[in-house]
Amino acid sequence: MNKAAKWILSILGIGLLIFFVFAIIMAIVLDGIFEGENYSKEDLIKNYENNKNQIIEVKRYFKSIIPEDVYVDIEFGKKEIEIFHLKKNGIYDSNWNLNYQSGKTDSLLNELEWSKEQMNILQEKLSKANCISISSGNPITIGWQRSVMGKYFYKVFDSNLDESQRGKYNDNCSFIFYKENIVLEYGGGAIGSQCFPGINN
Repeated sequence: MNKAAKWILSILGIGLLIFFVFAIIMAIVLDGIFEGENYSKEDLIKNYENNKNQIIEVKRYFKSIIPEDVYVDIEFGKKEIEIFHLKKNGIYDSNWNLNYQSGKTDSLLNELEWSKEQMNILQEKLSKANCISISSGNPITIGWQRSVMGKYFYKVFDSNLDESQRGKYNDNCSFIFYKENIVLEYGGGAIGSQCFPGINN
């Protein structure tokens, strides 16, 4: 066997080795992603019906403490604030995995003119609604649970949806009009916009 053939075989061998190592790493990573709870649209609806009053109360309290012209998206975890995004005066500040006692958390609270007690009350009200996150706007978007590579939400409007809004928020994919002022949503996970599991658009 000449040198050229040996070099080619060596390169192919190294390439295969790299491929198999990469495949093993990806299998481990994806297994970690999928090992959590796997929820359904029916679970999302059941939680709403079981905790409707608490969800309405979360929305009411959140709106009462949000300054005008400020956007907030916050998700509470067991050990960290998983998400704490803030947009104020046209400046967007994205933050992930913040320690509850960190200086950055204190800075964001100051920007919002929130006390830690107000943040703790918000977290407690979300917990009573069996939810994990909330973001401002109309609709207020309340995150229920993460599932596989996405996340389930309730979009809670200030008033019942009219026919035009129902069409917009009932696309048989990311949005499902539920009733009155409630829209169900799935998406916003690791790979962006997604359809509800089991729904083929």
